[in-house]
Amino acid sequence: MIRPATTADIPELEELWRAFGAEVPEPPYVVVDERKELEELHALVREGIALVAESDGGLVGFALAHRRGPRHGFLSDVYVRPEARRSGVARALVHEVATRLREQGAEALELEVVASNEGARAVYERWGFEPVLFRLVKPIDALVDRLVAEPSGPTFGSIHVQTDDAGAVERAVHKVLPRLGRSEGTTVSGPRNGWVAVHDELCDREPQLLQRLARELSYALASVVLAIGVDRGAVVHYNLWDRGSSVDEYLSVPEYFGELPPGDVVALGASPSTSPFSSFPFVLGHENVGEVIAVGDSVTNTKIGARVTANPLLCCEPRAIA
Repeated sequence: MIRPATTADIPELEELWRAFGAEVPEPPYVVVDERKELEELHALVREGIALVAESDGGLVGFALAHRRGPRHGFLSDVYVRPEARRSGVARALVHEVATRLREQGAEALELEVVASNEGARAVYERWGFEPVLFRLVKPIDALVDRLVAEPSGPTFGSIHVQTDDAGAVERAVHKVLPRLGRSEGTTVSGPRNGWVAVHDELCDREPQLLQRLARELSYALASVVLAIGVDRGAVVHYNLWDRGSSVDEYLSVPEYFGELPPGDVVALGASPSTSPFSSFPFVLGHENVGEVIAVGDSVTNTKIGARVTANPLLCCEPRAIA
């Protein structure tokens, strides 16, 4: 049975609230002021929306909510004892909360959920809740170190399409590139050894756009496409695309963009010198601040720190796309 909470329920409500906090704790950097939190709970029992689910003479769940603005309410807490779950108790509590808020003129209901609480997130998504705001967190010491140490070396890259039809590549680039942004110039090289190379000014300075253009070309041409480049003089990024899907990826510094699960670190750091599409003649090697990139007969040690005069990924004479 779902009913409004009364002051007589407060001792059992406090016990449920503590059980909720123990099961889904706040992040370690948040200091919980229990006294203040319980005072707010008491206030909602007196003046807000405080509902309990009762079974066999005891409370098995509760929900707390209040108006947060003229047009929306906020569901601050909803909790059901483990033994009473999967029986519709949470659904009934939230339904009653929504009904009461609608009677007060609210049009929408907000709630917050800890990212690690996958079970609750799945339930809310099934009920139709959609993400509106993401709260991102980074330890300050780690953030300061990361921002101070931000590299500022050269950024450049190129795309290589497994085809002999340079005209088809040019037409695809003309179609895809305007959606990415304004480029000051694009060249197409080849074919050589069955590969056509694409170099673009915009993608040369924006590594994410380099990868996006490679993916789009792979999808548009139904072909194998390689994107390879240096990001701010600190990391070599290689990605092999087949019909729009990534089939192989390599980062010379696997966790350069952030922490990863151990398995992903191993996978991204694995040698890319062999692949199922080995007709592309290149090798990569790395030693902290140095990278050796070899394409065709041209080998250049970029030493990550000074821009080379000729793009080391260029394997033959380019022709500009008008």
